[in-house]
Amino acid sequence: MSEVLKGIIKDMVVPGKGILAADESVGTAGKRLASIGVENTEEMRRQYRNMILTAPDFGKYISGVILFEETLAHKADSGTLFPDVLKKVGTVPGIKVDQGLQEVNEKKEQVTKGLEGLGERLEKYKKTGARFTKWRAVYTISESTPSDEIIKQNAADLAKYAKSVQEHGMVPIVEPEVLIDGTHSIDQCEKATSKVLKAVFDALKKENVKLEYTILKPSMVISGKEAENGAGVKEVAQRTIKVLKATVPKELPSINFLSGGQTPEEATAHLNEMHKLGELPWYVSFSYARALQEPALKAWKGKKENLAAAQKAFIQRARLNGLATQGKYSEDME
Repeated sequence: MSEVLKGIIKDMVVPGKGILAADESVGTAGKRLASIGVENTEEMRRQYRNMILTAPDFGKYISGVILFEETLAHKADSGTLFPDVLKKVGTVPGIKVDQGLQEVNEKKEQVTKGLEGLGERLEKYKKTGARFTKWRAVYTISESTPSDEIIKQNAADLAKYAKSVQEHGMVPIVEPEVLIDGTHSIDQCEKATSKVLKAVFDALKKENVKLEYTILKPSMVISGKEAENGAGVKEVAQRTIKVLKATVPKELPSINFLSGGQTPEEATAHLNEMHKLGELPWYVSFSYARALQEPALKAWKGKKENLAAAQKAFIQRARLNGLATQGKYSEDME
């Protein structure tokens, strides 16, 4: 089993490449389509995935794609199933396996559903060609959150999920997302992120999860979206790396950030700045959704005649993020 997991990590952790999150649920995909005035039908969702996943040079910058269950069974315009389209260009297909969020207390904090029946689902997804998985937990920042109770519960669930995934011969992406929504300062975010990551790695060790075959998908240490005087690019990069060095073991092979509501330009600039801070013990890359797809969606507008322009916009964004993983991006490339 270790050899299988080692092979998946080798294919996913590639300098200059990152992971695309294309695992929007039916509802979230609908929001993306609504932003360009397109109706949320199954066929339009297929066309949306087709536009992104068949872009020329896709495999040059994207080493893995997190898919939504519906997409596993969909075909590209060529008639080829999407997981096979990805394999042909050397990109690893993966799958989101959690089943969404559930409120648990009066503070409206949430835990993630999906541990029940996970093993059976993993076997089903493996047969479709998926080789890695993703599970997301979320944390809000306020005067009373994230609570110790939610930090502990989410950490335990993330660890149980990761253990099960490795036992089924797949690589787990562990995603503890400290939400960007709110007026909180970067200090509050740093404190919350430190507590969350410490709890997650304590829980992973307790479950004997093999960290060398695990990928972390964290949020950056950043001011709340509605905060006054939000921190600049350098401070976000410095604080993020400081927290990671204090909490993330060196044997973890890759950290792939989520963009979490940042603009495409912000997400790229922050990642790039981290690579200017000296040598890092892990590969530090991206696993963006909207920050990779937004320019392509705007160019596409759901129209076949815009397909080439939309794909060009996607690849340009992917290329810039690829450069950011090496500290070679600059704003004048936009």
